[in-house]
Amino acid sequence: MPENHLHIVSFDVPYPPNYGGVIDVFYKIKTLNKQGVRIHLHCIEYPGRTRSDELDKYCEEVHYYNRKTGILSALSIKPYIVSSRRSKEMITNLIKDDYPILFEGLHSCYYIADKRLKKRKKIYRESNIEHRYYYNLFKVDRNIRHKFYFLFASIKLRLYQQVLKHASLMLVVSQKDAIYLKKHFKTNKVFYLPSFHSNKTVNTLINKGNYALYHGNIEVPENARAAEFLINEVFNDLDIPLVIAGMNPPEYIKKQAEKSGNTELVSNPDDKKMFDLIRNAHVNVLVTFQATGLKLKLLNTLYNGRFCLVNKKMLNGTMLDDLCIIGNDAIELKSKIKELFRQEFTKQEIERRKITLQDMYSNERNAQKLIDLTFQRQ
Repeated sequence: MPENHLHIVSFDVPYPPNYGGVIDVFYKIKTLNKQGVRIHLHCIEYPGRTRSDELDKYCEEVHYYNRKTGILSALSIKPYIVSSRRSKEMITNLIKDDYPILFEGLHSCYYIADKRLKKRKKIYRESNIEHRYYYNLFKVDRNIRHKFYFLFASIKLRLYQQVLKHASLMLVVSQKDAIYLKKHFKTNKVFYLPSFHSNKTVNTLINKGNYALYHGNIEVPENARAAEFLINEVFNDLDIPLVIAGMNPPEYIKKQAEKSGNTELVSNPDDKKMFDLIRNAHVNVLVTFQATGLKLKLLNTLYNGRFCLVNKKMLNGTMLDDLCIIGNDAIELKSKIKELFRQEFTKQEIERRKITLQDMYSNERNAQKLIDLTFQRQ
């Protein structure tokens, strides 16, 4: 059989895999490599995310390009997250052969409509409906300057989205996002392909924990809003400890947690600390005000934590409803939390998770599906 070669254009250096988008990219690369795909990786470099020898283990070659920040990118008619990821060196490297190209997120699609790639197989890997994501950031951010940026970015992204008609194939992380893209791109091939992740087996404790946990990158306005909601509207009159853990919590979240009396804030925990917090919590509470994409922290919690209490927007076409308890407002969430703290987490729940997660979220199965679709075996 001929060798399978694949270009992957990543919006960031996908190592270490320590936040949502790059987790999907890194474990996709790792699993595809294990299944024999020879990967040519193209990374946009960020300050603070350095080049990594780890990527060389799984790729034929790794190219790094500087992100073009500054006024020229900001004034482009293309969205800033796209225009700042252009590189003459990248397009030169992409046109050296005729291998398929996988563009990771709309961020990476600067060259998807380039005439030099007209005859190539181009795959769009969706992780969010980006203009919706930015519009929701506009709604929840407190900083006026940021709000204007998010609003204009949302408008630009909505207009730029039409470039996706040049994709030969779209691979989408949630069923609801797949429905949206099928509606707007009726002639394109759109397939549901869940996110890749770090988990191999369900690693959950039975019995009871003694606190509830919310975790996430709290410097992201969406997550800060969720933390604020839980502190002030859900746990404000509950006699149950709440732990909030995540990266770079803003000062106002620190003050609200301190004032609440029953909230402990864990800032910038390392991977081991975060794993321990998720695993030992009795209830992992995950709420979002954005119904886009797949929240990888939901998947990580189901593999490693006990009860998972979410609002409906967190599920967003993930097909994981049966493994979670749902509460959609402060009153419902309070009631469910009280109820769950009277219960023990059982081995039967663990077995149920194993069946569902292995069926839908196996990295190996999903990598094989990606290979079949990319190299036309179905």
